[in-house]
Amino acid sequence: MTKAIKLLTALPPPQRRRLMTLAREVAFPEDAQIFEAGGAADRFWVIRSGAVTLNQPVSSAQHVTVAGLGAGDLLGWSWLFPPHRWDFGAQAFSPVRAYEFDAASVLVLCEEDPQLGLALVRSVAEILAHRLEMTRGQLMDQYALHRRGSL
Repeated sequence: MTKAIKLLTALPPPQRRRLMTLAREVAFPEDAQIFEAGGAADRFWVIRSGAVTLNQPVSSAQHVTVAGLGAGDLLGWSWLFPPHRWDFGAQAFSPVRAYEFDAASVLVLCEEDPQLGLALVRSVAEILAHRLEMTRGQLMDQYALHRRGSL
């Protein structure tokens, strides 16, 4: 497994400083719903402290946790890709402090600074690739458990 990519440390210092000019500090109490699957993805966060669970609704009353995120992790990438809707929901597992970024403002900054735009897209792509690799590993573990149980 590769090491998790942290968005702010993955960006070159000049681009990180430019992005941070748009950061707003926010806090979420434990159990707060940060966003719902299918909702408008118009912002993203970098978690400073605490833990967030990503969940997928399987019925109107039941959600399945698909991942956990912690300090330094990017929360939300759907703002970057059409149709700009959340693929998952996110809930604070513990009290969370984060930097919040308005997607429209970040996209304008990326247009003004193509180096920042490229560095940001590359970093998000690396994060997504890592999360996909982690999910694949979890699926393989589940498959192996299922196979052992059916023998």
